[in-house]
Amino acid sequence: MRTADFDFDLPPELIAQRPAPQRDQSRLLVLERNSAKINHQRFPDLVNHLRPGDVLVLNNSRVIPARLRGVNVHSGGQFEILLLEENATNDWWAMLRPGKRARVGTHIALKDAHGKLPGVEAIVVGTNDEGHRRLRFIGTRNLVGLLDALGEVPLPPYIDRGTTGVLKEDRERYQTIFAEPPGSVAAPTAGLHFTQSLLDEIHGRGVQTCFVTLHVGLGTFAPVKSETLAAHKMHEERFEISEETARIILQAKRERRRVIAAGTTTLRALETWGLIRPETSGAFAGKTGIFVSPPYAFTIVDALITNFHLPRSTLLMLVSAFAAPREERGRELVLSAYREAIRQRYRFFSYGDAMFLV
Repeated sequence: MRTADFDFDLPPELIAQRPAPQRDQSRLLVLERNSAKINHQRFPDLVNHLRPGDVLVLNNSRVIPARLRGVNVHSGGQFEILLLEENATNDWWAMLRPGKRARVGTHIALKDAHGKLPGVEAIVVGTNDEGHRRLRFIGTRNLVGLLDALGEVPLPPYIDRGTTGVLKEDRERYQTIFAEPPGSVAAPTAGLHFTQSLLDEIHGRGVQTCFVTLHVGLGTFAPVKSETLAAHKMHEERFEISEETARIILQAKRERRRVIAAGTTTLRALETWGLIRPETSGAFAGKTGIFVSPPYAFTIVDALITNFHLPRSTLLMLVSAFAAPREERGRELVLSAYREAIRQRYRFFSYGDAMFLV
């Protein structure tokens, strides 16, 4: 299949710039995969589609303040840094703007929220074929401990904050309420809709919940630049499935109960684990570079909660694969649902509305 097959026109005003006033008050488009029937509801109505015995799996990775700002120690030029992946303490891969000025050996003094220089520097020590820079940080025992003071919420570029910068509400709302282990540089956005009261109601319906941890990185949000899907290579992302989560899911599969993934990152973790899970405890920690696109045979996930995704993105391709497992017709099924969502003025992308594919 061609990347252009997953293109669609989206009016710019439908790109959500702010979250809904309340987390669980987004809209919910329910797509019944077998019949192609669409229902327009609100996110709390999700509970009416859940059954006793279902297992709802969520990604509990915490978004780190991964966007840093700094100045070239020698020239005074300004840099924006987006941390991508930690290799070791004070050793990170990152995207820099402007990248051409970030040559190996460049020293960048980091700035805090007030524009002051606290004495922490990033040294460019390497590059890769994709133009990313490997940075070594000095002036701190561990950069991670300073990120709250130095870093900003890594909002995606389609959210425009103008000259105001990140808003105070972004620190809370671009994070799920169940976020724990830090490591993501973008939010697992399907989880943003859940409140504690909604989770309590879900539990009250006899639904089990459990967590995986997939640290969202470039593998999730990097654009597809190749002309064909077959030529695209996913970046690996770290994920972990605990023994408890593995036990809950394995028992549900044995008893033919549904496993529902909240988010494409959760699905990628579960389907990767489904291919490689250990036979002893079922727990796993490692990396996934799985690229889910049509046609794809799913082994773990039975229903999917997700947001509306960018054109030509791997996330849209994943949702299309899930809409019609083992077939290619899911692409048109999902794009048809997207056209309906546009007609109904749904809000798109990270702070936007949600879909439930059942």
